[in-house]
Amino acid sequence: MRVNSAVCKIVYYLFVFSMVVPFQMVMYPLAKTADTLHLSTPFTIPIIYLGFGAGMATFMFTGFIKTLPLEIEEAAAIDGCGAFRTFFMIILPMLKPTLISVGILEIMWIWNDYLLPYLVLDINKYRTIPIHIQYLQGSYGTVDMGATMALIVLSIIPVIIFYLTCQKYIIKGVAAGAVKG
Repeated sequence: MRVNSAVCKIVYYLFVFSMVVPFQMVMYPLAKTADTLHLSTPFTIPIIYLGFGAGMATFMFTGFIKTLPLEIEEAAAIDGCGAFRTFFMIILPMLKPTLISVGILEIMWIWNDYLLPYLVLDINKYRTIPIHIQYLQGSYGTVDMGATMALIVLSIIPVIIFYLTCQKYIIKGVAAGAVKG
């Protein structure tokens, strides 16, 4: 069930190391690579975000899985569950608070990100809400406050709705972490 090999440890530490490397260190080569691989559209930029978000997600999931007693998996094996069924029927439901916590952190980061889309996307064709808010700041200090405030509200509403729908799982995840930690 749980794999504790040298290869897994190396991959885990590579993911953790990716959290340590600042984005500013890799932003120029990343923009060049994204342009070369034609990843400069809103439909392909999630591939880049997957690479940057995988480190934190792996770190959080590994930490949660390590707190689960091995006896749960052993009991499932005794009851006749295979590895896949144990994961999908036993472990994955227990991961729900961690899944939602990781989801909220990733969504907040991606939704509010300014620098990566600014570097990768063609600004004349595609603009995210944070980039468009910045472009509403006109020259010589002129600001269209009505449009700016409307875009700010528009950018906040989906995150608030997502948080409110997932709030009970976040509270369970924090409470479980406090008891086990």
